[in-house]
Amino acid sequence: MNSSPPAPPRPTAAGRTTRPPLGPSWFAAVMGTGIVANAAVTLSWTFPGLRTGAMVIWLGAALLLVLLAAGYLRQRTLRLHAGDPVMAQFLGAPPVALLTVGAGTLLLGRPLIGTEAALDVDWVLWSLGTVLGLVTACTIPYLMVTRHRFAPDAAFGGWLMPVVPPMVSAATGALLIPHAPAGQLRLALLLGCYAMLGLGLVAALLVIALIYGRLIHHEAPTGAVVPTVWIGAGALGQAVAALGALAAAAPSVLPAPYARGTAVFALLGGLGVWGFAMLWLSLAAGLTVRTIRTGLPFAATWWSFIFPLGACVTATNTLAAQSGSDVFKWLAVASYGLLVLAWIVVAGRSALHAAGHMRRRVVAGHGHRPLGAATAVDRPAPLTGTVRAGAGARAVTEARTTPLDPAGEVVGVTPTTDSEG
Repeated sequence: MNSSPPAPPRPTAAGRTTRPPLGPSWFAAVMGTGIVANAAVTLSWTFPGLRTGAMVIWLGAALLLVLLAAGYLRQRTLRLHAGDPVMAQFLGAPPVALLTVGAGTLLLGRPLIGTEAALDVDWVLWSLGTVLGLVTACTIPYLMVTRHRFAPDAAFGGWLMPVVPPMVSAATGALLIPHAPAGQLRLALLLGCYAMLGLGLVAALLVIALIYGRLIHHEAPTGAVVPTVWIGAGALGQAVAALGALAAAAPSVLPAPYARGTAVFALLGGLGVWGFAMLWLSLAAGLTVRTIRTGLPFAATWWSFIFPLGACVTATNTLAAQSGSDVFKWLAVASYGLLVLAWIVVAGRSALHAAGHMRRRVVAGHGHRPLGAATAVDRPAPLTGTVRAGAGARAVTEARTTPLDPAGEVVGVTPTTDSEG
C-alpha cells in the first residue's frame, strides 16, 4: 500500500459529474508511439514503405504530445500528482515523451520540415526534456524519502519512471553530438550524456532490486499494476541503446584510444546488460500471461508494454550493428514485429477508452433532469475499511488513500486514517 501525508481533496460542484484529472501516465502513449517510429529507423534490414509508415506514426506522436501537454497544463494538477505517492512516479513520462518526439524529428522529420528546422526542434525538445528529466530524477526520490510513506510491499515498476529520463537523454543526446560546435561544447555534451547514463542506470538497478525483493517476499502483483513490471526491461534496454549511440559519437570527440574503448565497452557491457534485460522481460511476460488468465483490466499502464519493448528492440539493433551478428538482426526484426502488434492493440484500446470518455462528457453536459432530482453519480460512494500492512497486518495510521478509476486516473483523495487504521 502507498500512503502519504494528507492533502485537501479537490472541491466538486454539487449536482455535477466529476471529471478525473488527466494523469501524467498518459504521456506513456507518446513514448510508446514515438519509439515505434524511431525503432524502425534503426533496423538493420528495412522493408518497402517502412520509413513512410514510421514518419506517419511519428507525426501522430507529435500531435498527441501537443494535445496532452495542453490538457495537462490547463488543469493545473501538478501539485496534486506530486503529492500522490503513485501518480508522482509517472511524472517521469512527460520528459521522455519530449525526448522521444525530439529524436524522431531529427530521424524522420527532415524530409518534411528540412534539416535545419528538424535540428532546431530536436535541440529545443531535448533541452526541455533533459531539464525536466533531471528535475524529476532528483525531486521524486526526495519526496519519497521525506514526504511519502510506503508499506513493505509498495515497490512496483512505476518507481523506475522518475530515473529513466536521464538515460533517454543520453541516448537521444548522442544524435546531437555531431551537430554541436566542435571543441569544449561537444566534449561537454558527450561527457554529460555519459554522466546521465550512469545516473539513470545505477538508480534503475537499485530500484529493480527493490522491485525484485517485493516480488519475492510478497504476493505477485495483479490487475493494472502488472504491465509496469515491463518498465524494468525498458530501463535496461535503454542503457544498452545509449551505450551504443554514445560509442558511435565518441570518435568525433575523444582521442583514438578512448574512442575505441567506448566501442568495446558498448559491445561487451551492452551484451551483459542485454542478457539481464531478457531475463527481466521473461519474468514480466510470465506475470502478464498469468494475469491475463484471470483478467487484465485496461488502464493507462498498458502503455508500459510498448516503450520497454521498443527499448529492447533498439538495444538489439544496437548490438546487431556493433557485432555484425545475423542472430541479433533477426531478433531485432522479430521483436519489432511484436512491438507493432502490441502497439496496435494498446492504441486501439486507448482510442476506444477516449471515445467512451468523450461520450460520457457529452451526456453529462447535455442531459436534462427535473430540478431536485438526484442521480447515482451525484451521491458519493462510501469508502470504508482498515488500512493494514506488514506480516502482522498492523494498522497504518496517518495514511491517505487515493482511489483510482479503471483507467488508473485519480478520482479523489480520502482523509488520513486514525489510530486504528
